This record gives sequence, C-alpha cells and structure tokens, in this order.
Amino acid sequence: MLVKVGEISLRLIQLLGLTCAPGTPIFMGPSNIEHMKNKHPDDFNTYHDQIPSILSSPDYVRKSSDGSIEYVKEFRYNSEYVKVAVRMSGGYTWYLRTMYVLNTNRVNNYIQKGTLLKY
Repeated sequence: MLVKVGEISLRLIQLLGLTCAPGTPIFMGPSNIEHMKNKHPDDFNTYHDQIPSILSSPDYVRKSSDGSIEYVKEFRYNSEYVKVAVRMSGGYTWYLRTMYVLNTNRVNNYIQKGTLLKY
C-alpha cells in the first residue's frame, strides 16, 4: 500500500529547475520500507518518523545525476545529517527511494562545492 509522505514544493521546483507542479505528491511503498529496513536499519529505526519533516523542511537539497532529488536535514541533537532520496518513476509519480545518515565530512564538502543547495 502506498502512503503519501510529502509533496514537491514550489521552492524546490524553483531551486532545482524541476518541471512538475507544486504539490505533486511523494509516495512510499512497502518495497521502499523494506529496502531501508534491510540496508539502513539503525537509521530507519531512528529517523523513519521524521521523513515528512525532512521532506517538508530540509536544510539542503540537490538534484543528482540520476534525476533523483536528495533532501538533507541536520539533526543537531544527534549531530547527524539525514538524507532522503526521492525519484520519479512509473510515469510522473515520485517515490521515496531511501533514507540514511550521511558522513558529516561529505556533507561539508558538498556544501563547500555548492553541490548541496541551502533550502
């Protein structure tokens, strides 16, 4: 069963030059949940309830070379940056693909290079 976990915002569309409409839904399905539980179990257990917040108010965003959108949020109480990646598939439907904690040095490098854009 698909669950709506967020929407593509106008701000994101403007920052990344996306062509979808504001309010386009982002869904998460059982296979996405299983992927995160299997590949990133600790991260999923800690942050899965934060997915809507990460999608609605990220600290940074970027469009990757494969067309996916990466939302990054800093959780100061854990000193961790969490990435949620979404990708369009199935003909204009956006799906949450994965979520995991990023290496802080990598995030800082992306910020310095301008690869991650301040949301």
